[in-house]
Amino acid sequence: MCGIIGYVGPQQAAPILVEGLRRLEYRGYDSAGLAIVEGDVHLRRAVGKLRNLDAVLVDKPVTGSLGIGHTRWATHGRPTENNAHPHVVGQVAVVHNGIIENHLALKAELKARGHVFSSETDSEVFAHLIREAQRAGLDLLAAVRASVKQIKGTYALVAISEADPERIICTREAQPMVLGYADGQNFVASDVPALLEHTRDVVFMEDGDVAVVTRAG
Repeated sequence: MCGIIGYVGPQQAAPILVEGLRRLEYRGYDSAGLAIVEGDVHLRRAVGKLRNLDAVLVDKPVTGSLGIGHTRWATHGRPTENNAHPHVVGQVAVVHNGIIENHLALKAELKARGHVFSSETDSEVFAHLIREAQRAGLDLLAAVRASVKQIKGTYALVAISEADPERIICTREAQPMVLGYADGQNFVASDVPALLEHTRDVVFMEDGDVAVVTRAG
């Protein structure tokens, strides 16, 4: 299974995200990446082990205190940098665990409306749906809600946007997701080990839950 970590707080997000992903390595993966909001959405991805992502971050450092990270085990699409998560479309970045059963139909509809895809994954559909909803005037929370209504399948989904730089939005259906609470900083992850260095105050999300994660709570 793939690994997810999200962070918002006063610290630099990148080291926290990478360490959280390292604690999820037991799940197995073939690529890794992170996206951080600092003015724009800044994306860093690498094929292979986390040390390769470390090298990318040394070469191209990124700052910011809100971000998401992911380790991917290839299902739809080969293990390439373009297929690695997060997926970024315009102002939106997403990470996703699960299977979108109707992704081919959704992808065809989105392409017919002018969307251009950069990966072979089913997960990129989420980023396009959310971005389209934002362009129709919805904020990030409403855009995530509107997008999941179109999905058939399973998901642990985490989304961030430069248009909404203080919030992480996450939701789940038949895929695990846990929230972590700490003083002035908060987390979301696919499993508890990613959070244990920072907090043991956690809540497991239920199917259909949607959470808004900010520094405050």
